[in-house]
Amino acid sequence: MIPTVEWKNGAVRLLDQSRLPGAVEFLDCRDYRMVADAIRHLKVRGAPAIGVTAAMGVALGAQAATATSYDEFAKAVTGICDELAATRPTAVNLFWAIERMKRKLAELRAKPVSEIKRALTEESQRILDEDIAMNKAMGKHGAALVQSGQTILTHCNAGALATAGYGTALGVIRAAWEEGKKISVLADETRPVLQGARLTVWELMQDKIPVTLITDSMAGSLMKQGRIHLCIVGADRIAANGDVANKIGTYSVAVLAKAHNIPFYVAAPHSTIDLATKSGDQIPIEQRNPNEVTTLHSGPSIAPAGVEVLNPAFDVTPAALITAIITERGVFKPSDLASRFSA
Repeated sequence: MIPTVEWKNGAVRLLDQSRLPGAVEFLDCRDYRMVADAIRHLKVRGAPAIGVTAAMGVALGAQAATATSYDEFAKAVTGICDELAATRPTAVNLFWAIERMKRKLAELRAKPVSEIKRALTEESQRILDEDIAMNKAMGKHGAALVQSGQTILTHCNAGALATAGYGTALGVIRAAWEEGKKISVLADETRPVLQGARLTVWELMQDKIPVTLITDSMAGSLMKQGRIHLCIVGADRIAANGDVANKIGTYSVAVLAKAHNIPFYVAAPHSTIDLATKSGDQIPIEQRNPNEVTTLHSGPSIAPAGVEVLNPAFDVTPAALITAIITERGVFKPSDLASRFSA
């Protein structure tokens, strides 16, 4: 799989997901503000990938800091962290990764600035490597829930493109496929930015995993026909009570799955679990540009000029609609997360 994010010749290299599937292009970010812009404008997206990219953005910004004393250097790096944290409000992995970089900075107070810069870069690479390892562990746990012959519905993109590699929801699907299970995937288009149509379908086709694209409005009908056996999605933030924020439309899929007695699974690493947020009601929901709704992927307008538009990027699925949450530590009921991940 093409790397989503990596260090390359002193730059943070990103696969520009805004260009997929029409073109495979890379963006070499040589300062942290380019990284922030890439996160803000969905050139990189997906909660784990955003977290890894932000960590690398912190390290990249630290390299350019000219301060020689720890206090001045730490002030500069903290400012970089604040700018990166302001890019997107919902995905908690962004804040988790930035806080981890801050802790590393504080641990190294007694070290020379040159050594701290090197250590921050190493920490960001460690976050990337750990993300891939967590995804593969998650895939192994989740694959046990998938039977040969089943068709899986997924929403948005929670694959290698949304992570440092392998994927969360698509990681489960990948693992089941690698085990030899004869499965197929239904990927809904995921309006308004079409991450399912543009990214999930492209990614699965690269791996030759059978995938069929459907519109967002088809899921209920296909469930009624018995053509969907389980649903697996990713997450951008999971509250302490098991409520899950994910791409807008996830809640609708969960309601339909419940109505048709179909298992609904969420796959996410521990960095997505936010025990400081008690319930989904407290999760901030990003509101995005109305143009994403009134045009098709920045193309010609499909709506009358001046129409009022709602464009929340995410919705919250209550824990009661979720069969289980798949993590790198195992598969848990939503109500068990607080006790399992409190340490």
